Order: sequence, then structure tokens, then C-alpha cells
Amino acid sequence: MTLSVAEIGAFTGTVLLGRDIPAAARIDRSGYVPVGAPEALVRAADVEDVRRAVRVAARAGWSVVVRGAGSGLAGGAAAGAGTLVLDVSGLQRILEISPADELAVVEAGVSGAVLDAEAARHGLRYTPDPASVAISTIGGNIATNAGGLRCVKYGVTGDAVLGLSVVLADGRLVHTGRRTVKGVAGLDITRLFTGSEGTLGVIVAATVRLQPIPIDTVTVAAWFDDVEQAAAAAAGVLAARVRPAMLELLDESSLREARDLLGLPASAAGAFLVAQTDGYGARAEAEVVADTFRHWTSRLEVGTDPAAADALLAVRRAALPALERHGRTLIEDIAVPRSRIAEAVRRITEIATRHSTRIHTFGHAGDGNLHPIIVVPPDDPAAYTRATTAADEIFATALALGGTITGEHGIGILKRAWLSRELGPDALDVQLSLRRALDPTGLFNPGKALGQ
Repeated sequence: MTLSVAEIGAFTGTVLLGRDIPAAARIDRSGYVPVGAPEALVRAADVEDVRRAVRVAARAGWSVVVRGAGSGLAGGAAAGAGTLVLDVSGLQRILEISPADELAVVEAGVSGAVLDAEAARHGLRYTPDPASVAISTIGGNIATNAGGLRCVKYGVTGDAVLGLSVVLADGRLVHTGRRTVKGVAGLDITRLFTGSEGTLGVIVAATVRLQPIPIDTVTVAAWFDDVEQAAAAAAGVLAARVRPAMLELLDESSLREARDLLGLPASAAGAFLVAQTDGYGARAEAEVVADTFRHWTSRLEVGTDPAAADALLAVRRAALPALERHGRTLIEDIAVPRSRIAEAVRRITEIATRHSTRIHTFGHAGDGNLHPIIVVPPDDPAAYTRATTAADEIFATALALGGTITGEHGIGILKRAWLSRELGPDALDVQLSLRRALDPTGLFNPGKALGQ
């Protein structure tokens, strides 16, 4: 089936069909390439376009794959044959910023960086800080419950979400949540949609919390002989009962690649930690962090002005772009109890050696969320098979250590086989029942996460 001229003309936004759809609309940053090509692409200009696209797809017998910036890392926005790609990145209005209530109402296509900049004009900021904050959309961040560097103190995206506007499978527009910080009326379906990866409905707008811009910020960076020392130092900081806004870890190979990308001299360190404290107690907390680090290393640097902080954080932010220079990267995403970070990194290193695979590990030491990055060289035909085998062992390791197969990237299509293993059959069946109640025909994102 194709769309009629009348149906196409009813949209305010752009509609593309068949071969006119760009190849980039089929994939996200995960690198997964689906079978076949989408039937249609709708670049929504407003919420009515979204509702119209959902109804058109249902009549045509197509499934709906929602995308924002396409920065997802689990294949959640991959769209193959029989799909209508619903691009909501054009919903870019900041509808309201309320300084008094410290909240904002934004459309799904607004990026976190844009909202943060606008909030700053009122002395506020949007605290979720995923690595892709400059490009990823808030709708996509909510769909995956994205994390980021400031998770230790401020939590993940879902912790900033007060309410949502969502288009359901039958085209209805529903509003969840509230504008107040507290509220327990009815079931918390805002949380249900948060992290649902486009399988329950289309998020078109959100009411999110803002926080005051900290009065002071201090960055503390340290270099260690090995990951075990760095992990012990990170655990020591948290045991001292301070809560830095961020606490980030890079292993030796990630540190080496990041410094090379930035044109910095090579470092002999076996691991790198960078912490940032903020607020009225920033300097006092930074002293505790620095003193804790000194139990394991004397190589320490403290930055108290924005330029110094940016320079120290640049190494952490450069890690992934540095690795992407060497081929396709499988960006994995596990989380383990913080007390087992060193053990997890050690096991990942053993997995890399056993499968002759390059794996670089960095991540959020403050909450145990690690990103083992598997590099697949383009000139090694067998490398991808070895990499996927290694990834399976990494997931098994996370579960064996009492962790999870995904801390912030989601299940998408790449981790479907592991979902039941983590949840168990009964818990998975409950989740599937909820999914069927909201989308009985399986319209949204089939084959992804909970989609069937």
C-alpha cells in the first residue's frame, strides 16, 4: 500500500515515500542495519502530524518507528521493510520555562543542550547530561531513560521528568504526570513511558525539572597505576559520604586514545578518574575527593575555573570519538554494583584477550555504569563475529556480578536475546501484558525491547 495524494497533503510536515527516503533514516548510531527499507517517512511539524502518521500507519498495516536525532546505541530506531519512520526531531519548541516552579515544558525534538542554554538565562540548568547532549533529543533521552556524566548526584533523565504528552496507538493524545514535584494520584504512567523505547507510544512533549546553576564548581582529576586503584579511589569517595556531581573512569587504553585525539602528551597512567563537585559545599567536598584520591596516587590536578574544568573533562568526553577512528565500534552498556567495578573491568580485559578483540572500558564510576567499547577493524572479516561473542560474555559477566545488561542505552534490537535472562519469565510476561494493553496490535517498534 502507498499513501494517496490527499493523505500526503494532509500533513504539515514532509512526507517521503520509497526510494526518496534517505538511507540515514533507516539506522541509528548503533550501526545495526535492518532488512529492507521503510515504506514512508513523516517528518512531523506538529503534534497533529504525529497523530495523523500513527493513524495512517495503522490503516496501511505498517509499523511505526519513532526517531529523533538517531543517536541511539541499541538499534531502537532501526527501520526496515513495512515501517513508517516517524521523525519527531522537528518538534523543537520550548513551550515554557517557569523560573518560580523550576520547570520547563518542551517538545520532544529539543536537545538537552538547547534547553540548558535557555534555562541558564534564568539561573537554572537541565541536569541530565548524556555524552550526546549536544545532538540527542529530549524525547529520545526519555525513551531510553538516558544517563550521563552528572548521574551520581542528579540521577538519570527519568529523575528530571515530571510529566509527558504521548500519542497512543489509536491516535489519542494523553497527558501524564503533573507540574508539582510531588504527586501520587493514580498509577505512575509517566515512569512507564520513560524508558519504554518507543514501544508504548510516541512522546511528543515533556514537563521537566530544572535545577539552580551551582554557585561553585570544582573539578578533580587523578591518574593511577591501574584500574583497581582507580576503582578503589572511586569507592573511597562514595564511602566518605560526599556526592560529586560526576565521577568518571577511563582505563589505560581509553585514556591513551583520548589524549592522542586531543593532541596531548602520552600518559604512563594505567587509569584516569575525574570528579566534579558543585554547589555551596563544592570546595569542601573537592578537598575530601582529593584527599581520598591521594591514598592511591600523587598525580592529581584540581581545576576551579570553567576553562580548567573543561580541559580536565575533555579527556573523558574525547574517549568515544577517539575510538571511532579505528573502525566500527560496538558501544556496550552494563552496570554493576559499585563495589565490583574493578572486578568487572578485569573480567572484560580477560574477555578481550581470550577473543583477540580490542575492548576499551570507560564509564560512570559513581554509579557502576561501564561502557566496554569493542572496536571492529574494517580490514578483519572475522572481527565482528569475535566481537559479538565477546559482547555476550560481557553481558553474562554483568549479570553474574549482580548487575544489568544496560544502564542507560536500552535494549533496542541488539540486546533482545538477553532481556528474558535478566528479567525472568514472569516479570517479562507482566511487562509484555502492559505493552499489549497499550498497543494491542503491536504497531510501535516491533522486534525492539518489549516489542513483538
